[in-house]
Amino acid sequence: MSVDLEQEFPLSEDIIYLNHAAVSPWPRRTAEAVQRFALENMTQGARNYVQWEQQEQLLREQFRNLLNAPATSDIALLKNTSEALSVVAYGLNWQLGDNIVITDQEFPSNRIVWESLQNQGVTVRQAPIASVADPEVALFALVDEHTRLIAVSSVQYASGLRMDLAKIGLFCRHHGILFCIDAIQSLGALPFDVQAIQADFVMADGHKWLLGPEGVAVFYCRAALREQLQLKQYGWHMVENANNYATKTWTVAQNARRFECGSPNQLGIQALSASLSLLLEIGMATVEKRVLANTHLLLAGLTQLPNIEILSPQQSNRYAGIVTFRHQQLETQDLFQQLLSKGVICAKRGGGIRFSPHFYLSTTKLTRAIASISCV
Repeated sequence: MSVDLEQEFPLSEDIIYLNHAAVSPWPRRTAEAVQRFALENMTQGARNYVQWEQQEQLLREQFRNLLNAPATSDIALLKNTSEALSVVAYGLNWQLGDNIVITDQEFPSNRIVWESLQNQGVTVRQAPIASVADPEVALFALVDEHTRLIAVSSVQYASGLRMDLAKIGLFCRHHGILFCIDAIQSLGALPFDVQAIQADFVMADGHKWLLGPEGVAVFYCRAALREQLQLKQYGWHMVENANNYATKTWTVAQNARRFECGSPNQLGIQALSASLSLLLEIGMATVEKRVLANTHLLLAGLTQLPNIEILSPQQSNRYAGIVTFRHQQLETQDLFQQLLSKGVICAKRGGGIRFSPHFYLSTTKLTRAIASISCV
């Protein structure tokens, strides 16, 4: 099916949106889904709640598709990435002396939650991965017989470094180590296959590359590990026969709904499902091709400018949708403010300016963004 991207993303002409690694604008269909849902609530209340539940199940199927998960029963819908990470961190039965290996470039969500386990006798080891030829080997070098889990971001939020997840997954499975992936900086930009990379846990919020709202996240848990995660939250939604309110007996749901203690975010579900429908309609292979082409264009253009230092990796197998750079003669804050004044929406990360273009950005706008720096 042909998609009119200008219709789906009617951003103001004076804006060049290069901040998808932070918060993405919604596609038109997502805004319209929210409007319809709001109107329905205003005029009908919860009359069509059965249809809302069907939309919830559709979202699980859409995520199953995006992740290539074995079944929708492996998919939980949580509030955000941090909540999903906490489900893992406080669900596992840790032993005194256990350690967790992460990188030294992780977003705080994928560091603080593990460091919080210190009072259980768990230590966190951070592998230095800046300017190393093989960041995965740097991770492996910190592993010993007490390592229980390796936790990494699929793409590092500041540098944009793309990790070789299949390599890490193979290592973890061979050594009996759990593998947890914060996928928020790649899901929606690149194809993802939990089975091929042998992931145990994967989580991602919807408001970045998935083009959705904040407040809804996916949590994938490998089926064999589902019951190994101790539950810390309980409520009506996470039990079998959840709609049988009168019964006095209950059992925890056998599927991943066991991690969802209460009422789902129905508004967020409507919105995120609409956003995912666009990505799936276009196809993740096409999305990836365009994201990588846009990233390459920015890298090539910025490299030609004087006084610009690229802070992101430039090898084709190591970048995804993030390009971070700094100006050698201008303070990052000053450059950031000048770019914002020109309508270039970006972020300050990793000691520089972070551009993060999605698949729908035109070459014309990307060229304008580069030109806006050259005339600073």
